[in-house]
Amino acid sequence: MKYLIYLLGLLIFTKCFSFADSKLTYHAEGKGGAIAAEDPRAVSAGMTILRLGGNAADSSVAVMLAASVVDYGMFSIGSEVPFMIFDSASGKVKTLSGLGSAPLDKESIPKYFKEGIPAGGGMRAVPVPGAVHLFFTVLIEYGTMSFSEVAAPTLKILDQGGEDWYDELAITIRKLIATESKANGNRKEKLKAARDRFYKGDIAEQLVNYYKENGGYLTLQDLKEHQTLIEDPVSVNYKGYTILKCGPWTQGPYLCQTLRILEGFNLKAMGHLSGNYIHALTESLKLGLADRDYYYGDPRFTKVPMDELLSDEYTKIRQGLVNMESASLKVRPGDPINMKALVDKPSKYRPGPGGTTTCVVADKWGNFVAATPSGNPPYNICETLGIAHGNRLRSLNTAKGHPNRIEPGKRPRITLTPTLVMKEGMPIMGISVAGGDLQDQTTLNCLLNFIEFGMKPQKAVTASRFSTRHHENSFDPTALRTVGVLGGLTLNTEIKENVVKDLLNRGHKVSKASGAIAAPVMVFYEKETDLFYAAGDPKANRHAAVIESVK
Repeated sequence: MKYLIYLLGLLIFTKCFSFADSKLTYHAEGKGGAIAAEDPRAVSAGMTILRLGGNAADSSVAVMLAASVVDYGMFSIGSEVPFMIFDSASGKVKTLSGLGSAPLDKESIPKYFKEGIPAGGGMRAVPVPGAVHLFFTVLIEYGTMSFSEVAAPTLKILDQGGEDWYDELAITIRKLIATESKANGNRKEKLKAARDRFYKGDIAEQLVNYYKENGGYLTLQDLKEHQTLIEDPVSVNYKGYTILKCGPWTQGPYLCQTLRILEGFNLKAMGHLSGNYIHALTESLKLGLADRDYYYGDPRFTKVPMDELLSDEYTKIRQGLVNMESASLKVRPGDPINMKALVDKPSKYRPGPGGTTTCVVADKWGNFVAATPSGNPPYNICETLGIAHGNRLRSLNTAKGHPNRIEPGKRPRITLTPTLVMKEGMPIMGISVAGGDLQDQTTLNCLLNFIEFGMKPQKAVTASRFSTRHHENSFDPTALRTVGVLGGLTLNTEIKENVVKDLLNRGHKVSKASGAIAAPVMVFYEKETDLFYAAGDPKANRHAAVIESVK
């Protein structure tokens, strides 16, 4: 009987997973659930799980596991994932930090100060691998399926052959599945046993041997003590919508700060992509980014005055710094503790010199996930396990007094920044963007396309965009504070020439981009029609799908 059930499940899986990737395009609308991600094979992996009855949590893990293979270079299984979920059972949004930390070994930190954090990557820029712990934690806390079930699409991809490490990674995944299968207890206990094998068992020991052999500082203690932290989101209300972000261990809250500043402007009246509109958003972004760079860091180590940064009083005094006639050419962090528009002694900046993928999943039960899997190449790969690691410690630095300065066990303040949007207490939208420091700038573009100008995802992610480089480089780990271009403003080439001239006259240092400015995906649920609208920017090779398409 068990064998018959297995065969039936295998038949259903094969049918679900074999729906043609070639049919996937950059947008879709319909019922039953939706996914937007990068590679069509990752989208297909997630759709397989939704079709088999899995929820958004199950499906998102399938998407990300597949992305660690098919989006390799943008993400790897030994890298990191900030993750947000609206759980329909509890009615709450939580953020999960699938982000590894700096080594716990205190003796390693002075070496970073002396030798530097490798800006070009390398074993000493590798944090504790966080993604795998995140995958299991999501399944334990919010999923309904086994690891074996959600990993099946990825194993199918690996078994078809490709890179040298495919076979080894497939063996590692099957080891975790074997542990899950043999463990005693219920679904959750089995998942915990498999997770422990990776972080506390023989796989962990193999990883540590690899770290030692290649000059890394991570130890078995780092792996054993690693946790996926489950935290409350940061949120603001903007024109009837609740915008939710991960905490200041990401750059996410500065989007909330920027939206608060923009409350003081009639953006819709300015007109989409007008000179006034681009100027107001850019100047507000600069203020939010300045506070990001001055205050944000792992809140377990750094006191971030989040309540004050988002307060009405501070917002009002920061709004007054936006001069609609001219572009600011200064980095201007504020002082929310003493409620001053500017700090008394701003930091000195010098001119300064990523890889990420995307994932948004929504299901028919009202669960919503937004995640931003990432891993900066060049990768450091443990060949015996097929586990590739990124270089996220590059997003820490060695600057004295900086809130993001490296410490034992500290998470880097990352650019990875998924977004959930709620209305009247229910989730309606998830956004994920790849693009380093551009991520929340592009999120702001797409979000306001929706809120202010009524664009649904297909149009919102393809409309022309803009961004500023008037901020610290989040991937410069040196002891200097470096800024990209003071007053720098990049515009898509489709933006009208009279608007470009207007912005130049206001003092912006304008450059143009013909390709995608970052890489967004969006999923929107419209309650009135019970329809999902999913889309990703085709210029950035994004794809989307729904369970049941409608036209």
